[in-house]
Amino acid sequence: MHYANFSYPGWDTRLTEQLSATAQAAEAGGAELFTVMDHWFQMENMGGPPEPMLEAYLSLAHVAALTDTIRLSALVTGGTYRHPGLLAKTVTTLDRLSGGRALLGIGAGWYEREHVGLGVPFPPTAQRFERLEETLQICLQMWSDDDGAYDGAHFRLAETVCVPPPLARPHPPIMIGGAGERKTLRFVAQYAQWCNIFGETPEVMDHKLSVLRGHCDTLGTDYDAIRKTMILPADPLLDVDAFVALMGQYAALGIELVTLTPHGDDPVAWTERVCADVLPALQQL
Repeated sequence: MHYANFSYPGWDTRLTEQLSATAQAAEAGGAELFTVMDHWFQMENMGGPPEPMLEAYLSLAHVAALTDTIRLSALVTGGTYRHPGLLAKTVTTLDRLSGGRALLGIGAGWYEREHVGLGVPFPPTAQRFERLEETLQICLQMWSDDDGAYDGAHFRLAETVCVPPPLARPHPPIMIGGAGERKTLRFVAQYAQWCNIFGETPEVMDHKLSVLRGHCDTLGTDYDAIRKTMILPADPLLDVDAFVALMGQYAALGIELVTLTPHGDDPVAWTERVCADVLPALQQL
């Protein structure tokens, strides 16, 4: 369950209540993963900066205190938003406070307006991907037994100390969002345990997963060990049977988890209905 919209009716007085109750409904209904966006401004296709947006990791920490089993992540962390060492520390803290439920969802970052608006540097595309790769390397080093220096082109750390370590072993899973064939999917093959691909058609998804398999073959990593997930903007309640049939096509390709965003004016009721009316059928695929 991906909580991307905070602009539900009454949000000015019920924003916290709606977020909390949706996460609790997702957990009670058997959903595996609860995510929030990592943005400072709401995206322009959802109303832009005038609409409410909470900081991702504080929101996840709040949800962690109100839940017990559901996994928690940003979908996805912007690689430009935090220094990598601080990001590793933040995710480690979330993992500790949640009892080992943190997932590091991460991407290169893209929303220039919020960077310019709040005075945060927004590097060119090529540099953002270079910084993303170094961020992945730094997080993995901080979650290892190596607490020595890291000397990269963009980041230099004298000590990669992370005490206490995460509860998750060997570390919180890393999920890379995106489907760029040259870099993003190569990073998945090299550094990640999960991928998350935006809802392409089954034909396009099949191609993207074939590209990922090729990167795994080249790098000598285990394609089958990578958890394949996707995010889809559809509302399954409009036609449950058709949605489940479509998900069957993705499941046949190896997709194991689909992330959905609440529709309508009541995210709690929508989440409860999806968990009751759709999730059991998905679990049979």
